[in-house]
Amino acid sequence: MKKTRLVDIAAAAGVGIATVERVLNERGGVKPHTAEKVVLAAKRLGYKGVIPNLYRGTIRIEVILVRPESPFFSRLNRAFERIAASLDSSITVHRTFVEENDPEKFAAHISNSAIRRHALIVVALDHPKIRESLDRARSAGIEVVQIVSYAEGRDDVFVGIDNYAAGRTAGFYMSRMLRPAAGSIVAVCHSWAYQIHKERIRGFSDYLAAQGNPTHRFSEVVFGFDDDVRSAETLTQALRRGTDVVGVYNAGGANLGVGSVLQRYRQQDKRDFVWIAHELNDETRRFIVSGLMTLVLDQAPETQARRALDTVLSRMGVIDVPVSRDPVPFLTYTAENIGHFSLPT
Repeated sequence: MKKTRLVDIAAAAGVGIATVERVLNERGGVKPHTAEKVVLAAKRLGYKGVIPNLYRGTIRIEVILVRPESPFFSRLNRAFERIAASLDSSITVHRTFVEENDPEKFAAHISNSAIRRHALIVVALDHPKIRESLDRARSAGIEVVQIVSYAEGRDDVFVGIDNYAAGRTAGFYMSRMLRPAAGSIVAVCHSWAYQIHKERIRGFSDYLAAQGNPTHRFSEVVFGFDDDVRSAETLTQALRRGTDVVGVYNAGGANLGVGSVLQRYRQQDKRDFVWIAHELNDETRRFIVSGLMTLVLDQAPETQARRALDTVLSRMGVIDVPVSRDPVPFLTYTAENIGHFSLPT
């Protein structure tokens, strides 16, 4: 391999050779931010010399998440926390929760140049302001990985499941689990703010249209914004409109709200539904064990967190291992296999 020269590091860091020499030989007089650029460039280029102790703790990764109260993002947050604790002391992972209902504030946080970070791992809403802020971050040399969800026209660095395939899988199971009698199907999701929910619904609809039972009509999609109360209200209204509903697909969160409605119909009206949802957690486990929920598709947030961090570190040249670019496999759980899986604490 070609030996890394000071001139190569200087070019990669956008500084002069003298600055590189001062940083690597600990001569002082260099601003911390500039020194970090030199060190990271040296690491990316495979510099074999000793990096000064003063600049070892320079790699800062910010993970931007939403809805800390939700079971899924709480689980994802814990996964990042566990993995960060196992990393080298030179790498700092800071987790930030941002309000998803204010895209401009979300975008402003991404664009905040006062926050020192070398990489961003972000659950991105599909909004023009957020797309612009991510583009600016990339232009500033920040590595960006979108996780779980992404903004339309994303950079090709995305860590998550194939959500269209997940929707088709839900359609596959729904069409085979429904009784022969005719009836309609309702889907619930957050909104169209997330590309992944659009993809899940599109996959679900496409499968039912092409392969499903013609006596089972996919009647409507209702939006609950992953809020338990709103989801319960919108689903209740849908079930009043469609008295023949036999299947419910929750493509988003708020399973507690959806489950409360379906439990009430089961107790009061003696109506049972095929209910397919996403994410294995304590709530969905209870629903499956009780027989209220039929099947859950889990997108393995622990795997997503690990791969997102590996992707960032690989692109920065900190680790030299291949990182898969394939979609993260999603998992299927029913009452028959749920007892063999325990959630990380």
